[in-house]
Amino acid sequence: MGVTTKIFGTTQAGEKTTLYVMTNKNGMQVSVLDYGANIVDIIVPDKNGKLEDINLGYDTVAGYEKNGPGYGSFLGRVANRIAGAKFVVNGKTYEVTKNDGPNCLHSGLKSYNKYMYETEIFEENDSVTVEFSRLSPDMEQGFPGNMDLTISYTLTDANELVIEYFAVSDQDTVLNLTNHSYFNLKGQGNGTVLDHKAWINSDMITTTDENLIPTGEYTSVDGTPMDFRTMKTIGQDIEADYAPLKQGFGYDHNYVLKHEEEGAVEKVAELYEETTGRCMEVFTDLPGMQFYSANHIGEEKGKGGKIYHSRDAICFETQFYPNTLNIPTFPGGRLKAGEEFESVTVYKFSVK
Repeated sequence: MGVTTKIFGTTQAGEKTTLYVMTNKNGMQVSVLDYGANIVDIIVPDKNGKLEDINLGYDTVAGYEKNGPGYGSFLGRVANRIAGAKFVVNGKTYEVTKNDGPNCLHSGLKSYNKYMYETEIFEENDSVTVEFSRLSPDMEQGFPGNMDLTISYTLTDANELVIEYFAVSDQDTVLNLTNHSYFNLKGQGNGTVLDHKAWINSDMITTTDENLIPTGEYTSVDGTPMDFRTMKTIGQDIEADYAPLKQGFGYDHNYVLKHEEEGAVEKVAELYEETTGRCMEVFTDLPGMQFYSANHIGEEKGKGGKIYHSRDAICFETQFYPNTLNIPTFPGGRLKAGEEFESVTVYKFSVK
């Protein structure tokens, strides 16, 4: 186990950025950036031992300063959508940026993936951790409360990437943190993921309107193209004549995850690619997961000069449900002053 550092460039604001490269005993590498706490590289072996980067992204900090798709991104204070770009805390209405039609997406034009973070490194015998932290001040992005934030990335010798979130605020506030990495188990820039097979432990999605805003109701996946309870290729039903798929231009939906024990870190999803044998399992303690088939990537140059296209990756964004701030029956998304928020998501890689 170990971690090395390299200079990753200077931001437009003159901030020098550092890339932290974690390597385990199997040769797996995870690289994370102190600008935005972004995940830049996830390099894992295939069934023949060949190492490949399976995470879409950029070669320079300039790419991450733009990063419209949110490659590798740490998103908050409230990831996903807020209806009408407003919500109420303690009887007071707060308005945030409208950057998705009349709604707010990922907290507006500057999510947590566009700030600099302080860094600490922790090394154990079988794991290494890079921890990023910062203070999100009161009314940053329009959200109340000074919030101390920590996100840590741990690489283990079991080929696990463990993401841990911690937050505490001095006022009652709202939050919904996620990671927006785009995965392609054939390797970033190596074509479509429609041939990847996926499994999701979920019986329901949150019902949405035409703008993908949850209404507070639920839709059963039973007998629909949204059903991934039995592993199938992502492309099998993606073009089906089904309203939610038409609204999302493919998969872009929050799955209500099944947990044996509420709040426990449990396996909720799996991704498999046959030609490489690579497998990724997803574990989380959060109640929801946005399953997004990268429908809106448009002929963009990524790492190594490779060109990314629509549906060249898949996202598994563990989260509280979108628009939970405006739907009292939805779980989570609110934090009392002084209350500590902690959450864990794990991406575990193997071969079959």
